[in-house]
Amino acid sequence: MAKGTTAMEVRADGVAVITISNPPVNALSLDVLASLQRNYADALSRSDVKAIVLTGAKGRFCGGFDITAFGNKPKNEKPGSLSIDFLCDIVEDACKPSVAAIDGIALGGGLEVAMVCHARISTPSAQLGLPELQLGIIPGMGGTQRLPRLVGLQKALEMMLTSKSIKGREAHELGLVDAITSANELVNTACSWALEIVEKKRPWFKSLYRTDRLPDLVEVKDVLRFARVQTKKRAPNVQHPIVCIDVIEEGIVSGPRAGLMKELLSAKMLEQTQTSKSLRHFFFAQRATSKIPNITNIGLTPRKIKKAAIVGGGLMGSGIATVLILNNFKVILKEVNEQLLSAGINRVKGNLQSFVRKGQLTKEDCETKFSLLSGVLDYEQFRDADVVIEAVIEDVLLKQQIFSDLEKYCHHNCIFATNTSTIDLNLIGQKTGSQDRIVGAHFFSPAHVMPLLEIVGTRQTSSQVIVDLLDVAKKIQKTPIVVGNCTGFAVNRMFFPYGQAASFLVDYGLDVYHIDHVITQFGMPMGPFRLADLVGFGVATATRKQYFQSYPERCYKSMLLLQILLEDNRTGESSRKGFYVYDDKRKASRDPDLRKYIEKSRSMGGVMQNPKLMKLTDNDIVEIILFPVVNEACRVLDEGIALKASDLDVASVMGMGFPSYRGGVMFWADSLGAKYVYDRLEAWSKDYGQFFKPCEYLAARAHQGASLAAKVDGAKSRL
Repeated sequence: MAKGTTAMEVRADGVAVITISNPPVNALSLDVLASLQRNYADALSRSDVKAIVLTGAKGRFCGGFDITAFGNKPKNEKPGSLSIDFLCDIVEDACKPSVAAIDGIALGGGLEVAMVCHARISTPSAQLGLPELQLGIIPGMGGTQRLPRLVGLQKALEMMLTSKSIKGREAHELGLVDAITSANELVNTACSWALEIVEKKRPWFKSLYRTDRLPDLVEVKDVLRFARVQTKKRAPNVQHPIVCIDVIEEGIVSGPRAGLMKELLSAKMLEQTQTSKSLRHFFFAQRATSKIPNITNIGLTPRKIKKAAIVGGGLMGSGIATVLILNNFKVILKEVNEQLLSAGINRVKGNLQSFVRKGQLTKEDCETKFSLLSGVLDYEQFRDADVVIEAVIEDVLLKQQIFSDLEKYCHHNCIFATNTSTIDLNLIGQKTGSQDRIVGAHFFSPAHVMPLLEIVGTRQTSSQVIVDLLDVAKKIQKTPIVVGNCTGFAVNRMFFPYGQAASFLVDYGLDVYHIDHVITQFGMPMGPFRLADLVGFGVATATRKQYFQSYPERCYKSMLLLQILLEDNRTGESSRKGFYVYDDKRKASRDPDLRKYIEKSRSMGGVMQNPKLMKLTDNDIVEIILFPVVNEACRVLDEGIALKASDLDVASVMGMGFPSYRGGVMFWADSLGAKYVYDRLEAWSKDYGQFFKPCEYLAARAHQGASLAAKVDGAKSRL
């Protein structure tokens, strides 16, 4: 069955309008590209066709090359048959001009095809960009050569290296598009423009050969040198951004045809790298999180959520309120007294003002959004709320009381959500008769910035409530993962061994700061000790106790070091002292005094430095800290808390900052092999105890040589 096509219609004025059609984003599948080549051959051979306009069906120009086709390209395809033989030698060098009519999106290969055309007309709100680097590859259809020639070298580097798109209006100001018009007039304007090129009333530009926007070679070298330095700082573990810069340079220094050939060969090489495979896996994994068997495929439609209420105006509550009003939800924020309420509302205001300072929100928009928020001290205004999100401290009795109160005030369809990060939902809802509408809505801090929303369902939570929250997640631009109910749910549970494994290494002789350095070099945003400082030792101690109660057989028991630090009022970043010390701007520095606390902890625990552990390589340290995380992730999957391994990949990247270019925690482990992970854990468990003991799920896959992602038929689900 053909995957997409193009259709050509020749107008009375002699313009052939070719329309790309491949829902939902008009991606350039192999079928679309073959059809496009046939249309061009036809249009260029016909005497009644004077010019060509290329556009997309249903308000979308083209979302880029179909990345599902990466592994399906014809084996005998001649290198350059698309980017050089067709786009350059046929479309760009044709005796008839082409004009791209852009609405909706022109991303990746879509923008590359548009840049081959001799002019581009766009709607003001269309998105244009080259986001290929997000997939571990580079633009492969001439984008590295044409974009610098149209917008200048600096802007082209920025657009490609950050993968950020721009709107049509800015594209016009930069010279990427030649005119702006409304969607209704788009095709007619493009046709008129094409005919004016034929009549020599408009210039006939071949963007590949333009040099008017390029600086001289000395400046080119300086700009690219600086770009390389910045890129290596920002992304030291990946090669594709540097390859992109090299390809751009080749085209400017050696000529555009040489640049196209280098782009072609480099793109093909990068497609095969582990980084690209990991990033492509993550791309598809993100899009699969909202597909929940027996919930999203049974015909339920989301109910309209107009008004949300939040209980608790602390950091989490105010962050959740911020993200809701930013996306046009009416919000009520409840606190227990005027002082706390005022503080919560001011936090929301501060969050909005930070968006204004960054240029992401105008002052007028800020005021409009802020007007959607109102503060209350009782539940009276909760009567017409469609969803309530409880965001108070992790106190079971307090949460039980709140949910009992909510039942008295809210209408019978109101969703009762809790932002708890660890507490069992059945315990929270124990004193209500509304188990079917109790759900976890676990935002990550700061809630208005972090992209993940963990939706936690119990066996009693109705499918309708899950569908409703998935819709809210979409509207507030969060990536949702739907998980089952247990201590820590998916994200925090799979990462509880992270800090414990690091504590084990410090107890037996390794340096706190070296561990953090090694883990950040691997790609985590911060090491386990810097993370503990950020979270705060009070929270860290409380959550560790919960894990000790729920999973006693596989916890590393020692908490002496944290307790000794707490006794000396070192509580983490908030007190300016934890594992690190902090200045007025909260910049972390190493503290030489930390050694005495560690020595005291070892002495009190009767622990000696272990010569074998102290010889661990950096790679050993990464594995001894992260393989227990993989092990726990396997348990989470095996117990049906997570529905699929790819959900845990998304959770690890978006919830904990695991590097996306490694694909997520499960995909990374699979790239090493289940047997390798199992063997390492088994050996450590013999030397250092049950904390490292591989679970049955991991053991079975290691013995079968199977992928960790391969769930067996009849797998459990806790939803």
